[in-house]
Amino acid sequence: MPNPLEGVDTSNDPYVIVSSDTHAGLQVGEYREYLDSQFHPQFDEWVLERHNHRRLVEEMNGEYVAKWEGENEEGLRGAYDPVIRDKALDADGIAGEVIFADGDSVSGQESPPFGAGLAAGQITDPALAFAGARAHNRWLEEFCATNPNRRAGVALVPIIHDIEESVKEIQALAGKPGIKGIMVPTMWHDKPSYGHPCYDPIWAACADAGLVVHTHSGEGDWDSYNENIAQFVLEVPFWTHRILWQLLLSGKFDKFPGLRYAVVECGSYWLGDLLWKADTTFGANGKVKKLNSRTKGLMKRLPSEYLGDNVFIGASTMSREEIRRRHVNGIDALMWGTDYPHPEGSWPHTVERLETDFQKVSIEDTRLLLGLNAVKCYDLDLAALTKIAQEVGPTPEKLNQDPTLRTAPGAIREARWWFDDYGMQWPS
Repeated sequence: MPNPLEGVDTSNDPYVIVSSDTHAGLQVGEYREYLDSQFHPQFDEWVLERHNHRRLVEEMNGEYVAKWEGENEEGLRGAYDPVIRDKALDADGIAGEVIFADGDSVSGQESPPFGAGLAAGQITDPALAFAGARAHNRWLEEFCATNPNRRAGVALVPIIHDIEESVKEIQALAGKPGIKGIMVPTMWHDKPSYGHPCYDPIWAACADAGLVVHTHSGEGDWDSYNENIAQFVLEVPFWTHRILWQLLLSGKFDKFPGLRYAVVECGSYWLGDLLWKADTTFGANGKVKKLNSRTKGLMKRLPSEYLGDNVFIGASTMSREEIRRRHVNGIDALMWGTDYPHPEGSWPHTVERLETDFQKVSIEDTRLLLGLNAVKCYDLDLAALTKIAQEVGPTPEKLNQDPTLRTAPGAIREARWWFDDYGMQWPS
């Protein structure tokens, strides 16, 4: 297995930080000019519903809403104002960002039309799903164009609603400045699952266009929760990363070698144990002889070998424990992020998080987690981002790191203990 740390800068130069998870979007009513006119009547009804939703949120949690919006009034406008946004990125030490829809996660006032962002799978009318997605994509292109070296926009493509239309949208997005990926509905509901061959034209189009496929946390099995939000909170990571195993175990990354997939904002704590089970189940064949006839030839490599190549993890503001598990979970695949401007992220206290959470991490590991993995995943302009980082990025010294601390040569091999315990050959 190639050493991802080889040649990584260990000097005190500023970190090139790329937030793998930020959000942006217009105030709901402002999307009207980006929406095809035949959908304006439905849009006007939807805007009223969004405003009613805001009133319900204020009734249930008004004190929190008032405090959050009052303390962060200017920064929150960065969801749609590029000048304010750049100031917020500068203050956080962020050189670049990967931008998802739904700027307002508190009251839903910056959502794409008809819920075409994080809730796209819940739309039942395909025409509305694509209309809302295209309205957001049109605006996103303009927004990313304000600083294309710094912004990597993730467009919306509701693939479960129409595969042929999805391919057309992907082809139209290809090569647009600042557009680096697409987000697909997290759940396929009553449609074929994402491992089904019917979606192959979509994966092929994304591979050809160099657009990274994403799922982002937000959907869940709402009918099962009985309005118990706690159940959703614990289950949402599963629904978010479920597509990974669909793509992996159906051989999509072998069929489309250029295909890249990133699962975003569902942590990384779940990954190491699943890699252990997947590697040993599909690599140590002696353990599962009863399944050999059914699993042989699913993949050309072990599941863990696709990480950092085809698979990346936008783990947002990783916990310190997840940072400690970085070598088992994929030091070459994990991507840190702020989740700006959502309250569950690090903003507006990113500087404090960086200065505490990475104290015991080597400089080379930190550079990968904070930015270089994202640069690789999205094929970003490292030279342009480095220039920005020279002005705003924190140095290892600023993060209170030990400049003599190096990652042990066998750290990854030791972390992935199952290779030795199960007598598996270490990948060359």
